[in-house]
Amino acid sequence: MNCKQGTDHIIGQMTELLKRISPEHYSRPLALFNGSSIGQHFRHIFDFYNCLCNGVSDGTIDYTKRDRDPLVETDPAYAALVFFKMQQICNTLPETATIEIIADFSSALDVDRPVVKSTIARELMYAYDHAVHHLAMIKMGLNTACPDVEVDRYVGVAPSTVKHWHTTANNGR
Repeated sequence: MNCKQGTDHIIGQMTELLKRISPEHYSRPLALFNGSSIGQHFRHIFDFYNCLCNGVSDGTIDYTKRDRDPLVETDPAYAALVFFKMQQICNTLPETATIEIIADFSSALDVDRPVVKSTIARELMYAYDHAVHHLAMIKMGLNTACPDVEVDRYVGVAPSTVKHWHTTANNGR
């Protein structure tokens, strides 16, 4: 599986899951998330893909400059639609192209931010890994607050972990 196929896979997981979540469950603040919602985690995932896609035209990605669209965090149907559109955009990106990332290692406003060289493929991989991480948290939130919402056991699980499950007696339990 290449980076674009990985993007297709993870966005497919997200859009399928978004279809199962009611707007009330999606936007409800959860104690588990210190008052954040499941929708805010989906919006955060979307923001990183959006920064990547928007940065390609400039040749520079700045993951700190996120749009934070409130509809993505409150309306699961809208979120599914924008993720689908993002998937289409990602599939057109030139994976071998180089790009600069404006890094951010400090919360201080007056600190210089280094520029790091990368490729579109590497950034697609980063967005994928970031999505897996947040999907694990989303799954915890759904299991805690919405146990009636069915979540595939592989959502929020890294491919290396799934492979490990298949080679051990654990098998994902």
